Amino acid sequence: MLEVLDGRASRRWARSALAALGDAREELDALNVYPVPDGDTGTNLYLTFEAACSAVTALPPDTELRAVLEAFAKGALLGARGNSGIILAQLLRGWADVLAEHEVMDGAAAKQAINLADEQAWTAVAAPVEGTILSVSRAAAQAARQVPGDRLPDVVAAAVAAAREALARTPEQLPALRRAGVVDAGGCGLVVLLQTLEEFLEGHAYRPRRGRPPALPVVDLTHCDELDADGPAYEVMYLLEAPEERVGTLRSALSALGNSLVVVGGGGLWHVHVHVDDPGAAIERALDVGRPRRIRVAHFAEQIARRSIRPRTGVGLVACAAGPGLATLFEESGAVVVRTAPGRRPSTGEILDAVRLTGAPFVVVLPNDGDTVAVARAAAGAARDEDIRVAVLPTRAQVQGLAAAAVHDPTHAADADVVAMSAAAGAARDGAVTIAVREAITTAGLCRPGDALGVVQGDFAVVGSDLAAVAVEVVDRLLATGGELVTLVRGVEADDELVAAVTDHLRRTRRDLEVAVLDGGQERYPLLMGVE
Repeated sequence: MLEVLDGRASRRWARSALAALGDAREELDALNVYPVPDGDTGTNLYLTFEAACSAVTALPPDTELRAVLEAFAKGALLGARGNSGIILAQLLRGWADVLAEHEVMDGAAAKQAINLADEQAWTAVAAPVEGTILSVSRAAAQAARQVPGDRLPDVVAAAVAAAREALARTPEQLPALRRAGVVDAGGCGLVVLLQTLEEFLEGHAYRPRRGRPPALPVVDLTHCDELDADGPAYEVMYLLEAPEERVGTLRSALSALGNSLVVVGGGGLWHVHVHVDDPGAAIERALDVGRPRRIRVAHFAEQIARRSIRPRTGVGLVACAAGPGLATLFEESGAVVVRTAPGRRPSTGEILDAVRLTGAPFVVVLPNDGDTVAVARAAAGAARDEDIRVAVLPTRAQVQGLAAAAVHDPTHAADADVVAMSAAAGAARDGAVTIAVREAITTAGLCRPGDALGVVQGDFAVVGSDLAAVAVEVVDRLLATGGELVTLVRGVEADDELVAAVTDHLRRTRRDLEVAVLDGGQERYPLLMGVE
């Protein structure tokens, strides 16, 4: 169990928290009924937190805690999306402000950080409402403050327990939630982040969810007052460069124009969010006090309508490819390709750009990596702002993506194309071989640097001294339940002897098989294998 959090540990927690938000994103979107039922709270929280994580990636691995959290808070401010995302950015700013004075976060520092973050978040909202993320934050801060002693795990555990209880009370506090039969989406997202911190301190890193996501909650939107025509019609957000003494004037002006006003930031840079009927006036008020940029205006009626849009014909395809040869193969199947590599996950923005490039109203995304599934789902949520529907097939391996892309037909109806690709990907069993770079425990036992490792269905299941022998064992395991086609994808480190060892073995033992050898050009994995 960790007793303190330093710079390295905080970065590991952030990666776990981002994965947890990614898995919860669709559920949080479904819960979103307040302040407007536009179904984007989970996506906004994820994109805000992803921006925070991205701001830290350029820092050296040994960067101290204060610098990590400062970059994290600034990244969240610049990338904040939606009401909940801006409040989350302000919460992170509070943590960074306190921990700027500490080399590590212990229990005492955590108490200060949680409480300052809560105070700043409540101050940032012009008209705070009980039953929202603010109520959950306040409960967590109060519980943390009352913990006897200064053990970090105890402080965080108390905050998590109180946050869960506060979340369960939100329907009692907010009529819109009670009528829809849900808890607050933003508060639920904050609980997800705090829970991952508690689990991380206990030594349990979050494991991304695999396969098909659980069924989403059924939410009754028919009695939401926020659907009435009398409410503000637009959401306006922008970054604003302005001196602090002018921000009070802007707050007053925007409060008179609309509601759900949140202004966060400092040091001359602010992120502004407001719901208004006149978006032009909201932007003009910003021009009166400073220089606005990254201006976003969303029409609520269009966002709400998209929650019930049905798929249309004309299907685009986006595929993540881990090597130049794989990219070519996907492009030949009609896909717009997002380049990746082992250890480098694409960003939400990269996938969203590829979705746009298809020019199709309905797009299928093949992540081809388990850790990229959540990123692809976040991009799918963001694409709704542009009236593009996106289906993410949770392909965890390149060979699964190749199998799906092989049956893609853009002229088919969207549902039919998705079903065909899902069936093809699901019927493909995947394997790979690589060389261990560090000592680790696998399901096959201990491996040391230089050992040959075999991956079977995402699990490091074979350890050996000879790469060819391990590759043969992997393909045999994949064929144990049958198969008609074996696909071998050569990486940059694959020599002819490795490929020949596997193909010769298959010719001797399974003459009924069709064997295809492709040039993938991927790094780190000399050979990828698929069985269909």
